[in-house]
Amino acid sequence: MSPKSTTHPAQPAKIPPPDGRRGARVFMPRRRHVQLAEQAGQILIVGLESTSLAAVEQAWMKRIRPGGVILFRRNIEQPAQVTALLRDADRLGAVPLFRCVDEEGGLVDRFREVIHPLPSAAAVFATGRRHLYRRHGALIAREARALGFNTVFAPVLDLALPESAAVMGSRAVAAEPWRVIDYARCFLSGLALEEMLSCGKHFPGLGGATADSHQDTPVIRRQTRTMWRTDLAPWLAVAGKLPFAMVAHASYPWPGRDEAVATVSRYWVTNVLRRQVRFKGIIVSDDMEMGGILSQMPIEEAVVKAVLAGIQMIPVCRDPELIESAYEALLREGERSAAFRDAVASAWRKVYRSKKRWLQPVRRHTPSGERLNRLCEEVKAFAAEVAEAPVHGGDPEQWRGLKRETEGAA
Repeated sequence: MSPKSTTHPAQPAKIPPPDGRRGARVFMPRRRHVQLAEQAGQILIVGLESTSLAAVEQAWMKRIRPGGVILFRRNIEQPAQVTALLRDADRLGAVPLFRCVDEEGGLVDRFREVIHPLPSAAAVFATGRRHLYRRHGALIAREARALGFNTVFAPVLDLALPESAAVMGSRAVAAEPWRVIDYARCFLSGLALEEMLSCGKHFPGLGGATADSHQDTPVIRRQTRTMWRTDLAPWLAVAGKLPFAMVAHASYPWPGRDEAVATVSRYWVTNVLRRQVRFKGIIVSDDMEMGGILSQMPIEEAVVKAVLAGIQMIPVCRDPELIESAYEALLREGERSAAFRDAVASAWRKVYRSKKRWLQPVRRHTPSGERLNRLCEEVKAFAAEVAEAPVHGGDPEQWRGLKRETEGAA
């Protein structure tokens, strides 16, 4: 089924520059003749092991020169330490980094110990108040920006279906696509207001997953026509507002469809996300250390197939041996295959141009204690307002309108 049969047609979209609209753009050195070694590094997003850069990490980062870095709770101890770590990592790169964090609130809250716990997306959604959806995104962006990040891997666009309830929990907001769309639009407007890059996840949808892709590969058997009206509807609605889209480590077998894990499937990455949904931003895989992909193939094979499928940035989120293996695999295949070299060069160009358009200079100072205290108080007040708000009853008018539009395409 074509996306044209939905009422959220895939229109060519201009991605807004959520980072850098009001500030100066980052300096990007001109790169006319970039070697494969630098191109391969720039399509990797790497994780770090601790709260500071060890000598061995500095060594491999100088060699690989990754395009991005991602921090987790193991890396986040206090505000000054986080900003210093990100600043040190950025200095080691060939060009400025995408400085990324998974931050959704609730179960996925990397800042709870250094600022204050944020409510989950499901808890905010349960209020039925759009201004709180928007404020949720804005507060997450303000937290991340204060600590030195420029990219937040949120929102979750998966449907909250019974099959995935044990896996997704409070990360997914609703079973109905029109409700997910309404929350996502408001959340993204909050992120953009605070000049923060966003990443929707997990394409084409984990709502029907009974397995956790961190450990195993979910197999989701859903008819193509049904997917366009349900799982894919949020992507059609908000693709033009997303700088990044993250592809899931899940398989979607159905007659006429590729059964391979979506991350390494050209059908899902290029044919559906790029061409039919018409997503214009950077396509990023989920973490390549997850069991959802490594249970199917070694990381060397996975990163090569992902690039050939159309993935443009690849996170490898902790193990330095796997980071090295992924990088070396990209180099080996690029040296062997002209077609693969072209694919790497294409991904590198997308990353380079996006950084030039979106990124601001790295903040060289640690946020003041006064600023952090104010932010902490704002988050506390928001959490209290969400907790005290009654669970909404019925569907607000904006949901009824979205519901009519979506169901009208059935």
